[in-house]
Amino acid sequence: MRYRQLTTGTLALGVLLLVDVLRVWLPGIITIFGQAASTPAELMGAFALGWFVLAMGAPAVVRRVGARPVTVVAAVALAVARLALTAAPGGRTQLWLATAGLLAGLVWLVGVAADTDRPVPGLALGFAVNAAVHAVLDTVDLVWRGDWVAWLLSAVAVAVFLVGTARSGRGGGAGNAPTGPVDAPVGPADAAAGPGGGRAWLLAGPALLLAGMVALSPALARTGMSYLVAGDGVARSPLFGLAPVPVAVAGFLGAALTRPPHGWGRAYGPVALLAGAVLFALDRGDLLLPAILLAAVGLGACLALTDHGNHPDSDTASAGTGASRRGYAVAAGMLVFALGAVGYYSAYDLGYPNAAVPVVVAVLIAAVAFTARPVVHRLPGPFPPLRAAAAVTALALLAPVLADEVPVASNRDGPPERLTVVAYNIRMGFGLDGRFDLTGLVEIVERQRPDVVLLSEVDRAWLLNGGHDTLDLLADRLGMPYVFGPAADPVWGDAVLSRWPVRDPRTLPLAAVGAPTGAQALAVTLDLGDGVRTAVVSTHLQPPPGKGPVVQARAVADFAIRYAAGRPSVVAGDLNTEPGDEAFAEFTNAGLVDALAAARPLATSPADDPRQQIDHIFVSPGLTPGDPVAPRGTASDHLPVAVTVTLPPR
Repeated sequence: MRYRQLTTGTLALGVLLLVDVLRVWLPGIITIFGQAASTPAELMGAFALGWFVLAMGAPAVVRRVGARPVTVVAAVALAVARLALTAAPGGRTQLWLATAGLLAGLVWLVGVAADTDRPVPGLALGFAVNAAVHAVLDTVDLVWRGDWVAWLLSAVAVAVFLVGTARSGRGGGAGNAPTGPVDAPVGPADAAAGPGGGRAWLLAGPALLLAGMVALSPALARTGMSYLVAGDGVARSPLFGLAPVPVAVAGFLGAALTRPPHGWGRAYGPVALLAGAVLFALDRGDLLLPAILLAAVGLGACLALTDHGNHPDSDTASAGTGASRRGYAVAAGMLVFALGAVGYYSAYDLGYPNAAVPVVVAVLIAAVAFTARPVVHRLPGPFPPLRAAAAVTALALLAPVLADEVPVASNRDGPPERLTVVAYNIRMGFGLDGRFDLTGLVEIVERQRPDVVLLSEVDRAWLLNGGHDTLDLLADRLGMPYVFGPAADPVWGDAVLSRWPVRDPRTLPLAAVGAPTGAQALAVTLDLGDGVRTAVVSTHLQPPPGKGPVVQARAVADFAIRYAAGRPSVVAGDLNTEPGDEAFAEFTNAGLVDALAAARPLATSPADDPRQQIDHIFVSPGLTPGDPVAPRGTASDHLPVAVTVTLPPR
């Protein structure tokens, strides 16, 4: 029993380290391998998929060399890469370290699969602990923190993982297969068939994808909570935003570690998973929470349906064949992870519908799970399931308890004479060096002492970008509550942060006119006290291929004028148009004033060598702009623009 506990714990810890590496590697495809949206999406997709295809050769290596040496070498490589990434080196060094860690992690999984025919407890524990830790860390991984606490915790995790890997190969026990070379050849097509954990290992990749995208995503849970404040399609700073995480973790682990019901009762997991995936695919913020909870319980129940390994007295030939099958199964499953991730997120560059991707992955998981052989005499688990679920849930409960207080805006000092406005395309929080750079973003914004901040390219939960809630993290550090307008989907769009109370938020979806990524205009009213109010509109225009965003610019200008209804107004954001362009003229023709005119030319992109004037602030004639500036910095691929506007006399 002790041996199987060690094996299960080591598998869970290895999954934790691999997910840490993925949270660095996935954004690196966009921010380091891809250069400022100029690298073709097809090339980035090929780069991403190539490493998972390469890992399909690992089962052949295991068959020739043996599972044990492959597992140990790959575990050491994964551990070294993970620890090195704690230094957050940035640039190509960071990308290749993460790539080495990813490939090592994939090979390690193949080696572990050949040696373990009952992976569900370890996989489930790894997914759940990862979600709990990510929530406790406020969705900022240890990799990006870089302080001595991050180094210490990373070193401890790596050391325990390596010790567990070294010790788990000694002796034998239920749920483990022979570790020597395996002569029975078997192909990927055979991987999902037969006993011995093949189905469970096949589901490792698809389950990791849905867990990171939906079921066990702390950032998605907080984003879902932010849509429930008013229920008008606009998200606001929520109280107890991480409260759904322990519920999802408890539901997932409870379903994964307990024996599934018999007969048609086994269908509850596949049905719940499919329902959660469909709700998520509908792209509605008010449906995110039920999507998370249904997907969490359903995913756990589907894993439980595949949780039956070989009996300890299984014959050696059968065990050897099962080892090869399991190796191919996990490699094929991780390839499904890559195909699903690339297929889903590439849609935002290429413009095809992607809502079917999570549903198709859920159908795959449900089909593999429901058609698994029913468990009649399942071997005892390595630990009591209720105690394990309770322990991890207790860890997850720390997240809402330790969460920062929601900033509160106030107008108690009365109307100001001036407002400082900052508009910033933050590129999902990643700097030019590919590092997740909250500190850099906050420093460059705080230097302007802003009253209102308008943000573009705000990511709140994309697995591709590491699963961070960048907006909430920035709002906490700036001490400014936010309003969020969804554009591409409910977790990617534009935002307004304000030191003054915000009233009457509205969002206008903009016609795509051939542009692949969705766009919107978010309008809010700043309540400055004593009846003084100012309208603010945040947007990020998406030009169609080879053209300017004329149609969207016209729609935003018209929306802003109608929304302001004669009040002073500000319109700002990454407009992807330059002075003199037809789209730029749509704003000036509507009567708005270029607030940055006194500083022209004022280039803002790319941040390290700005040549394009595409980030702008416009104001209504009643406001007097002053001190226009584009402060230098590399915390994004754009520079922010800032201006101080004097309000009309009362």
